[in-house]
Amino acid sequence: MAGKKPPAPPQKTGFKQDPGFAQAVQNYESGLKAMQEHKFEKAKGLLEKIVANGPRELADRARMHLSTCTQQLAEASSSFKTNEEHFDYAVSLMNSGHFDQARTHMEKILKHDAKADFAYYGLAVVDCLTGQVESSLKQLSEAIRLNPHNRYQARNDSDFQNMADDPRFTELLYPEPTDMPPGAEQRKR
Repeated sequence: MAGKKPPAPPQKTGFKQDPGFAQAVQNYESGLKAMQEHKFEKAKGLLEKIVANGPRELADRARMHLSTCTQQLAEASSSFKTNEEHFDYAVSLMNSGHFDQARTHMEKILKHDAKADFAYYGLAVVDCLTGQVESSLKQLSEAIRLNPHNRYQARNDSDFQNMADDPRFTELLYPEPTDMPPGAEQRKR
């Protein structure tokens, strides 16, 4: 054993030795510069490359900055002709996992129109998907109060599956005939 040398430790691939890493760093720096110049579309493209193909250390940081770019672009393009158009945009944010942004847009709709039942319904979905059961029940209750059709929609909405076993949710969707508002029950002939 006396004549053998221990194996050399593996060398780290350095900045100059790995052209892919060097390109990722260059994209990251260019992306940050574009953000500072408020060129969020350009920054977003550069940061998306890093998230998709870059080294993990940079991809994590790029993902954080990418979220900021997405938010800035969303705020810049949020001129909607109708509340329904605004709602569709909020739903697209929700479907892509941007729950906080979706919630903000639903709340903006309600500031514009306090009787927008669909916005209360959307808030109920966002709250359910983020585990805020109490708030979800409250929002859904208001959506149903404003438009009883929301009760039937919620019965078939898979977004509420987290609350399916909650008795309060069941009572809200399937009220006893005595709990229903006057005129909601069909009269027997």
